[in-house]
Parts: sequence; C-alpha cells; structure tokens
Amino acid sequence: MKNTVATFQSMKEAGTKISMLTAYDYSTAKLEDEAGVNSILVGDSLGQVMLGYEDTLSVTMEDMIHHTAAVARGAKNALVVADMPFMSYEPSIEMAVINAGRLMKEGRANAVKLEGGVRVAEQIRAITQAGIPVCAHIGLTPQSVNAFGGFKVQGKSAAAAQSLVDDALAIQEAGAFAVVLECIPAKLAALISEKLTIPTIGIGAGAGCDGQVLVYQDMLALFSDFKPKFVKHFANLGPAMVQAFKDYDAEVKAGSFPAQEHTYKIDDEVIDKLY
Repeated sequence: MKNTVATFQSMKEAGTKISMLTAYDYSTAKLEDEAGVNSILVGDSLGQVMLGYEDTLSVTMEDMIHHTAAVARGAKNALVVADMPFMSYEPSIEMAVINAGRLMKEGRANAVKLEGGVRVAEQIRAITQAGIPVCAHIGLTPQSVNAFGGFKVQGKSAAAAQSLVDDALAIQEAGAFAVVLECIPAKLAALISEKLTIPTIGIGAGAGCDGQVLVYQDMLALFSDFKPKFVKHFANLGPAMVQAFKDYDAEVKAGSFPAQEHTYKIDDEVIDKLY
C-alpha cells in the first residue's frame, strides 16, 4: 500500500520505526520501493553524489524537478519527498509556495522538504495551507554550511539545544508532518522526539528518533569522497563495482567479450549473397 503522511503519523503513534533512503533515479527508486522502504527522499545531496559539486548550494529547481520526476516513476509505494533547493523558498513566502507547487506538479512528489526552524515557519505554514505536505529539517542543515563554518554537530550547548527544541515546536505548530534531525546529540534528538507529536527522522541523531534516513550511496559504499561518522556500510558495492569495471575492460581488450553466447546468428547463405 502507498505510504502517506498519515502512514508516518500512524507509525509514530504505534512506535513503529520509519525507514527513509535517498534516491535520484528511476532504477534505484524502483529497487528501494521493492525493498519496502517507507519513504524516498530526493535530496539536494544529489549535488554532491550525482553531480560532483562540493556542496548542495548549486542545485537548482530544474535539477530537483528532473530527478524527482524520475524517482516518482519508480516509486509506487514509498512516500516521495523532494528537497527544496537553496534560495527556492528563503526570499519570500510566495516564492516558497510556487516552487513547492512545481515539485508536486512537475516533479510528482508527494511532499517537499525545506531546511530551517523558526525562520521558515511562515513558509511552512503557507505551503501546507496550499495543500502541500511539508517535512522540515533542523540541526545541521547543509544549505547553511557557510553560516555554520562547516559540517559540524549542532545543539551541543544549552542555548543551541534550546534553540533546536524551539525550532522543532515552531515547525510542528506551522503544520509540518515530520522533521529531519541531522547531526545533533542523541539525547537531544530523543528529547525532541518525545516532545513532538509529529515523527522525527534522524540522520546522525541516534536511535531515539521515530525513523532514520541515509544517503543510499553512503550506505552502499558508493561515495568515497568522505564518510560521515553516522554512516554504516550495509554493503560494500563501490569496490565490487570497480572490480567489475576492471574485469569488463580487461575482457574487451583481450577479445574474450563478447563471447558466442552474447551474439546473434545469421544464415551463412545471407552473408554469401552480400557484396
């Protein structure tokens, strides 16, 4: 059955953990959907893992629509959540609603995600009032990496921790159906999860969250530029792929691929009639 925002809420209330993974293309989305993952996030992390950018800031609305539409075609049961890229919602409430609408209409997303707490509460309110489900994102918000001075754990001081609690409550009050908690201490994430009636999805935030999300290239060891502390390799596919590419290269150069079983036949009489 199709996962919806109501599914998320029911799972929170039942104490059932929510699984979310990123995907950026049809084939991967189809495999994750077949595996039973509850939600697929089309993250602006595609800037790094798919497009080779240093961060997420260069990702455009067109990038997000293109990749979200591909994922939506492959995901029949998972809830498809699409990131709103940098500067697609910050400048104005009107811009936020228009761009969220594009991700739903053109990208065929089931919900959108945007970064920030109190400062974007009005955007969240307006988008949800337009009938578009919103997943919020607080803690380490990659679009604000320059303001943070790098990729750092958030909420470690009393003031910073209280600010995150305030952000979470503001997001909930504004109408978000869920919130991603990224790179914050596990005890703080558990406290926020207890305080909120909406689900929390953790990434580097401990097991006390209502669900978890990972970038699929990270959990399969496909992305080797860096490995965050919170990442677990559930399979080591990167090295396996490199070896497969090497084997292919070697067989092509040796002339052993393609072999007879990989080719199509034609009658010799046909060949004999050709000039």
